[in-house]
Amino acid sequence: MCGITGRLNFDGQPVARQTIKRMTDVIAHRGPDGEGYYQKGAIGLGHRRLAIIDLSEAASQPMCCEDGTIWLVYNGEIYNFQELRRQLISYGHIFRSNTDSEVILHAYEQWGIDCLKRFNGMFAFALWDERRQLLWLVRDRLGIKPLFYAHLPNALLFASEIKSILENSDVNRDLDKRALSYYLSLNYTPAPFTLFAQVRQLLPGHYLMVTPQGESEDVCYWDLHFEEDNDSSLEHYRTAFYTLLDESVRLRLISDVPFGAFLSGGVDSSSVAYLMSRHLQEPVNTFTIGFAEASYDETGYARQVAQQIGACHRERLVDAKTAEVLPKIVWHSEEPTADSSMVAVYYVSQLAREHVTMALSGDGADETIAGYETYQAYYLHRYYSRLPLFFRRNIIHPLVNILPASDRKISLDQKIRRFIAADGLTSEEAHGVWRMIFYPQMRQQLLAPLGASADQDILELYRQYFSACDAHHPLNRMLYVDTRFYLPNDMLVKVDRMSMAHSLEVREPFLDYRLVEFLATVPPRYKMKDFWNKKFLLKSVMRGRLPSATLNRKKAGFNVPNARWLRGDLRDFACDHLSSRRVREMGFLEPSVVEHLLHDHFSAKADYSHQIWCLLTLALWWQTFIQKSVQHE
Repeated sequence: MCGITGRLNFDGQPVARQTIKRMTDVIAHRGPDGEGYYQKGAIGLGHRRLAIIDLSEAASQPMCCEDGTIWLVYNGEIYNFQELRRQLISYGHIFRSNTDSEVILHAYEQWGIDCLKRFNGMFAFALWDERRQLLWLVRDRLGIKPLFYAHLPNALLFASEIKSILENSDVNRDLDKRALSYYLSLNYTPAPFTLFAQVRQLLPGHYLMVTPQGESEDVCYWDLHFEEDNDSSLEHYRTAFYTLLDESVRLRLISDVPFGAFLSGGVDSSSVAYLMSRHLQEPVNTFTIGFAEASYDETGYARQVAQQIGACHRERLVDAKTAEVLPKIVWHSEEPTADSSMVAVYYVSQLAREHVTMALSGDGADETIAGYETYQAYYLHRYYSRLPLFFRRNIIHPLVNILPASDRKISLDQKIRRFIAADGLTSEEAHGVWRMIFYPQMRQQLLAPLGASADQDILELYRQYFSACDAHHPLNRMLYVDTRFYLPNDMLVKVDRMSMAHSLEVREPFLDYRLVEFLATVPPRYKMKDFWNKKFLLKSVMRGRLPSATLNRKKAGFNVPNARWLRGDLRDFACDHLSSRRVREMGFLEPSVVEHLLHDHFSAKADYSHQIWCLLTLALWWQTFIQKSVQHE
């Protein structure tokens, strides 16, 4: 795993080597094992290396082909590189290393941009073809690895992280007001947006082709398509699913460095750890984070799985004081992303990196095999919407509003409040509302300093993704939206940024594109069976292989007890960074609205922990990337 950077000047001026070095140095955490640069005329490339496969100098980057006309900087893993390497050798290609990076170069020489169809992996890379005078920027199908760029009048800049792009003096730090509204809605900034007006994200499954004259073309090379006419037996799908998942795990064990697995105690990570144990002669290294708050702690379940598979298991307890690393987390997340579970991922990555350099995780199963309660809520919403409007508005709503707020991890009052927030909307629109942090009315109040036009309709983004889906079944349509929108913009962001903060590579077996495409052919009834049984296919194949308690427990997620933390040890920290003075300095939020949220949360009138965490992250982002840069000018 690595970090990549680069600049292509459109005016033909040489790229200063010092510019590329600054861009690359600022993301040294992504690659502590080496650095490299290529500069020739108007093109400059930079690379920080985290050595995983082929630890020799032969695998260093930037890497070039034999005649020096094609140059590559690459972040990721091509899991089928050995198979491709053998095939390319049979065509006469000569390799100087044993790394997957060189496979990309030779594959491009052999097949051109069609080589993408042959890559099975997670990747973001930039390839400069000197003969064709083209810069090719590529992001993997599911968006596991990030790639940002700024298309300026005089140059194209790109990098694994935004902070590299900001090292260029011709990039301003103007706030993208549209992206700000999206961020307040979702807790994250959805691609292609970032909070920086000049910086964009390449979408998953897309590539960008750029010429030295500044012309560019953004191409979608992969999308998820559903086949809904299949109707084979459950046993057929069980066998095929297990075979694909097992092969996906096996491929992700190819490594020249020590590795392990994140183990939360849920069925996803437990399945991955189990399959790892079947392929290894030595015990699997597993890592778990726990909490003192009982409703949030899953260490008991993780311990049970670790014991059953004979793992070498390690745990660490996280408390509110350790969450004061939030400024460091914001520096790494930078878009920003305010998912409070980033704290947990930060610490489990830190724990893992003390013992291994690479780890497997269970991310992606919820979005592809139906693991979220929102899928069940969709069907409940359809029935709820048939109740008389008078009964819903005048009886149900008032009763819900008087429910006492709870700070438990899975509380009924939070579920009910979120559910009725979608009253009056279509069920597909409701799917978007249930992921909202700030609803429209409060967003408009918060953004009052920017004017009435600042707020954006986040549901329009959801409508666009639903309209792009070729499935007809409601469950498949929701799975498409969550796989293409929610997964790469939130879940995969926190894993990439928090693991890379500790120079740890994380691989995602559930996101092997062959497995994802297969699951798009599985009938919905085998993903969520009889309404109650979420991830039915996964649990079905793992029954008898994992403890019953793991398979039968309710989904808990990897959240932290932020409601209790904010009322306790983090209260002064939050009040300081969200004081009226600081909010006024930011200039784009209404201080009285923030003050109201803090007051009602601290007095236990309501649980505004997610909203406060969102604003706290935003305030820290502004202080880190905007205020400090202004002070340094």
